[in-house]
Amino acid sequence: METTKTSLIQTLWDGPYNIADLVKLKNEEIDYGIYQIYGNHPVYGNDVLLYIGKADFQTLGKRISQENWLDTNDSNNTKIYVGRFHGSKNPTETEWSVEIDLAERLLIYVHKPAYNARSISSLKDLEFQGIHVLNWGNYRSLFPEISGLRWTSKLDDLVFEMYKWV
Repeated sequence: METTKTSLIQTLWDGPYNIADLVKLKNEEIDYGIYQIYGNHPVYGNDVLLYIGKADFQTLGKRISQENWLDTNDSNNTKIYVGRFHGSKNPTETEWSVEIDLAERLLIYVHKPAYNARSISSLKDLEFQGIHVLNWGNYRSLFPEISGLRWTSKLDDLVFEMYKWV
């Protein structure tokens, strides 16, 4: 068995919130992280994952309210889930921002939400090979666990042999 160094990013998901609830997400100590938007899509249907975004230098409430989700065809049914990060020690502001960015980009790449089309196409291999995201709480349609090792090309050319009883 091969051992690899991993950076663990743990996200605790909370929600659903609606657009009117965004004022509750402006605590300047803890309301930073990533978020999911669910709603209606003309092709994919009702109550589907539409968008994954991040808020690292402004609160979740402030960031999400800048995106005009009220202008959708069914904004009364828009659902928002917020992911706050946790771990064994409090990171620096820079470390926290890097974790938020890496988690957001990996989640977008893996789940391919309809309104994140620009960010879906590629993932910089080296940057993500050691990233491991655990989703806790009310993470909805997201996978509970995502490994950058699995979603990059690191293992593509790995020579392996099937296990067999000898």
